[in-house]
Amino acid sequence: MRPLTDEETRSLFEKLAKYIGENIKILIDRPDGVYCFRLHRDRVFYISETNMKLACNIPRKDLLSFGTCFGKFSKNEKFKLHITALDYIAPYAKHKVWLKPNAEQQFLYGHNVMKTGLARISENTLKYQGVVVYSMNDVPLGFGVAAKSAEETRTADPLSAIVFHQADIGEYIRNEEHLA
Repeated sequence: MRPLTDEETRSLFEKLAKYIGENIKILIDRPDGVYCFRLHRDRVFYISETNMKLACNIPRKDLLSFGTCFGKFSKNEKFKLHITALDYIAPYAKHKVWLKPNAEQQFLYGHNVMKTGLARISENTLKYQGVVVYSMNDVPLGFGVAAKSAEETRTADPLSAIVFHQADIGEYIRNEEHLA
């Protein structure tokens, strides 16, 4: 477990900024203590400083996980956000999409969001902006990238993709062995 390098931090914050913008500061400067990001086996973990000090007492080879896994760095140093970060991203999301009840299951199976399944979209959503996908009951289901802006969505074909799927809560079941 080690602190992130400047390049790794930049890559992580760029990815988070797609979804929560300048609200990244809220994740680090919390009233309930100091939180930080740490790298362990190509995975980035979000953990309180007090828990991190406790985790330092465990040998690295025996340490599997600590804190919340936010994502993973690929071999070519690209950062991929995991679904385990959804609980921290959803409250601060700048752009949101709500699905109709009949489209929720398709999204949870890993499919893109089509216009026919779209109930609402945030007014200021831009094309290729990170969005958090919600059910009509305001339950966060996952996140993705807007395939069309809010303006383009109004005139889009009913079968066109509105949100490209990136991660959903169904991954807890489909890929549980990889989410450690």
